[in-house]
Amino acid sequence: MDRQQVRPLGEQIRHWRQQRRLSQMDLALEAEISTRHLSFIETGRAQPSREMVLLLAEHLEVPLRERNAMLLGAGFAPVYSERPLDDPQLAPARRAVELVLKGHEPFPALAIDRHWHMVAANAAVAPLLEGVAPFLLEGPVNVLRLSLHPQGLAPRIRNLGEWRAHLLERLRRQAWLTSDAALSALLEELCAYPSAEGTGDLDGFGEVAVPLRLDTPLGELRFFSTTTVFGTPRDVTLDELAIEAFFPADEETLERLAGR
Repeated sequence: MDRQQVRPLGEQIRHWRQQRRLSQMDLALEAEISTRHLSFIETGRAQPSREMVLLLAEHLEVPLRERNAMLLGAGFAPVYSERPLDDPQLAPARRAVELVLKGHEPFPALAIDRHWHMVAANAAVAPLLEGVAPFLLEGPVNVLRLSLHPQGLAPRIRNLGEWRAHLLERLRRQAWLTSDAALSALLEELCAYPSAEGTGDLDGFGEVAVPLRLDTPLGELRFFSTTTVFGTPRDVTLDELAIEAFFPADEETLERLAGR
């Protein structure tokens, strides 16, 4: 990260505080400091310690990448590393991801980065992508674009309205939490795609979660999804990595995939 492009710490804290809809008093009470001291930090009249910067970042739920930017803005070196996933030091984490993906077969699961680019997938994913336009499968593959693009999976999603609303709400919240301009741009792009009304069909699993209802050569498959993240990451790459696993939402899906 270029130090010349980093905003002063006070501006960053004010941005995140306002993003979280907290007053100076709210944040000061949570961090157990005086409102006066916080005001001085935001205006640049006080120089906080590295520990204070990290404390405020923790209470503001700032992602690790942006915590490094806050430290740089305060004149400190970043404390969170950012290694590529194929770095030897991340080998244990990479094996864990591979084990989770492989162990989830015959049901689909994939790993994504902070911008929803697919970094790994198990063998159950590829058969579901038949018929998708080739340009959507060129790396890096964005799984949200793949799902909602008119030449992607969208024509085969029976409850496209519901599923689209579910994905857009997740992306909208992620963009709000991270203040990531790339996510905001992706949200704007996806919102411009043709929409569809929800099916209104809430029988079965739809009563407790939004299922993905996908037409495939095996017939209609219904899934619900879970998201797994690393619990105590100290590396930016791991902090931004997530595994999306899809489970059968009905007996028919279970039988069709188990017997494939």
